[in-house]
Amino acid sequence: MIRMKNVSKIYSMGEESVHALDEATLEIQDGEFVAIIGPSGSGKSTMMNIIGCLDIADSGEYVLDGQAIEDYSEEELAQIRNKKLGFVFQNFNLLSKLSALENVELPLVYQGVHGRERKKRAVAALTKMGLADRTHHKPSELSGGQQQRVAIARALVTNPSLILADEPTGNLDQTTGLEIMELFHELNGQGNTIVLITHDAKIAAQAGRRIRMLDGHVMDEEGHT
Repeated sequence: MIRMKNVSKIYSMGEESVHALDEATLEIQDGEFVAIIGPSGSGKSTMMNIIGCLDIADSGEYVLDGQAIEDYSEEELAQIRNKKLGFVFQNFNLLSKLSALENVELPLVYQGVHGRERKKRAVAALTKMGLADRTHHKPSELSGGQQQRVAIARALVTNPSLILADEPTGNLDQTTGLEIMELFHELNGQGNTIVLITHDAKIAAQAGRRIRMLDGHVMDEEGHT
């Protein structure tokens, strides 16, 4: 599904250039559950942004589902983000004025799905997350674990082939974090490809494969370049 070869991303900070990614190379197969692990500043979030078509590499090759990213137009990339990819973030990124149901409906609004079908799919996604009785609650009325479940439901509602999760347990207590990881295992068992970004070795150990990053370089599972 994902193939990156010698991908680099350089940011300018004043007169200094920072190599967020330095000729990074990796492959992720359809149906895998992969954790990308590394300390803060290792380049793992930049990697996720490029995988998720939220950012573009300065050099190297990124092939998604057999097609090089540079061959897609901006409109096609927007469609990929909305239909093929589901995003889950550490801070949940829920809109505070909207109910759980309305937050989950948002990606379908962007897709132009009509109201009745949109609500049906959003309710189904929330029910799958065990939140059938929380559909009309605002984020402030939900626990951290419940908010993350809403965020996962929002990621799932478009039936994406790839779920990208950036530190999804980072703001949760250990027990709730384990519950969220169980959900990811269930989703992977149902055929979803999952790429999880984390600095936590215990969380990464639960994935089927680990890719270590350090100083913008991709390392193998033993930590060697």
